Amino acid sequence: MRRGAHENVQVLEKDIRKWLKIWNEGPKPFVWTETADEILERLTGYLNRIPDSGR
Repeated sequence: MRRGAHENVQVLEKDIRKWLKIWNEGPKPFVWTETADEILERLTGYLNRIPDSGR
């Protein structure tokens, strides 16, 4: 799916479902590389720079 071009939403959905089927046959756990506090701190920084973000 990386850098794929999809003709329409239906083709994209088909490719996503195909990828999910393959992934679920041999899943690997996601390993977080940052703590929740680090992620939230970074997100706060982004939101502070975006106009009309409610901050």
